Amino acid sequence: MLRPLRNILRTSLHSLRRNIGRSLLTCLGIIIGIAAVIAMVEVGQGASQAVERTISAMGANLISISSESSSAGGVSAGAGTGVSITPEDADAIARECPSVRWSVPSVDGRAQLVYGNRNWGVQQIKGSTPDYLYVRNWMPLAEGECFTDDDVRRAGLVCVIGQTTARQLFPPGESPLGKMIRMKNMDIRVIGVLSAKGANMMGRDQDDVLIAPWTTIKYRLSGENFAFQQSAAAGSTSAAQSINAINNLYPPRSASLYPQQSAAQNANSPRVIRFNHLDDIYVSANTPEQIPTAMNEITQVLRDRHRLRANEADDFSLRSPTEFLRTLTSTTETITNLLLVVALISLCVGGVGIMNIMLVSVTERTKEIGLRMAVGARARDILAQFLIEALLLCLIGGVAGIVLGHFASWMVTRFLAWPTIVSPAAVLAAFGVCVAVGLIFGYYPAWKASRLDPIEALRYE
Repeated sequence: MLRPLRNILRTSLHSLRRNIGRSLLTCLGIIIGIAAVIAMVEVGQGASQAVERTISAMGANLISISSESSSAGGVSAGAGTGVSITPEDADAIARECPSVRWSVPSVDGRAQLVYGNRNWGVQQIKGSTPDYLYVRNWMPLAEGECFTDDDVRRAGLVCVIGQTTARQLFPPGESPLGKMIRMKNMDIRVIGVLSAKGANMMGRDQDDVLIAPWTTIKYRLSGENFAFQQSAAAGSTSAAQSINAINNLYPPRSASLYPQQSAAQNANSPRVIRFNHLDDIYVSANTPEQIPTAMNEITQVLRDRHRLRANEADDFSLRSPTEFLRTLTSTTETITNLLLVVALISLCVGGVGIMNIMLVSVTERTKEIGLRMAVGARARDILAQFLIEALLLCLIGGVAGIVLGHFASWMVTRFLAWPTIVSPAAVLAAFGVCVAVGLIFGYYPAWKASRLDPIEALRYE
């Protein structure tokens, strides 16, 4: 069995070598098609992985919870300015939601940082708990250590900073650890430096950040929401003050029963306000697959805690980067599939070229076919010979196309800086496609050659 197959293979190779130029041109369509398939798959998978890496850098299975809008005097402050979420909500989510791994409070601040003769307007000042660094995939730190839960309880003046903030505030070669930086009316000690993350998918520098205990930012540094409430309250009472301005001419003479604290005393010993509202709560689900379940659990817990009726809208909003991931991945897959369709069309064109050349070869070698039949070759031997020739053409073109596709994807990475991933599955699929094209488009010419009449073939001129 093996010997006749070996003889047929030798005969097929000899036939292809007789017209090397025509064989190479016949393979060209297959080469281009396979190269396009390999390159598109590798570029598409690289783009998908880059999107996933960007989303993962934002946080581990992240879900963000923020308040809805607030208004004062008929003026709406926009989304996230309400005061509906509290630290107790964050604790309840961690306690009552089985799909949640971490739940951390978050408040925002804004201040100019000063160290020595340097200053820097940091993009983001975030107040939270130590678990925030786990939620945002910032552990382990590049240097130092994170603040502790005890620092959160006592509103400790400690912080960790990002790589960009450290580079802008401190001279080259000087470690930020243990240094005191000025932030508004307080000195705060740097105890850690975050690992580098780079820009997020919106182009914002994630390393330009300062993270401190949320109680420190909330009580020692005025948050944006609290400032809005103060200004709104001041605006609502300005009319009454102007009407009763005459009373200011005769201020009350009675002394206060309790001495008022100075600004320095308020900064050093902050008093807890009546309602501890947060800007955000960040939640990490156990797995990416459990994010929808976690969002449903969080919604139920918060609605129960906020005593919302069934017909009332949520006074909070939930967002997850996985929504962006699904959208971007879907877009990437759509584009990749469209390019694969174009590549498959070129493969079909290459297959038609192979069929055409094989038909020409059958016509040119009609007398040879008749002679082989006259000396004892059977129809199936003729069929196998021409079918193997078509398969060899496709396989040679497939190997060359795989090499060319890898080279093209490497060039994309080298000169365009686009990520690419070598796909063994795409290579196996390319071989399978080559075999399929060879069998499909090579069968008809081989069948036509095997059906020739030996006597008519010998008479063919």
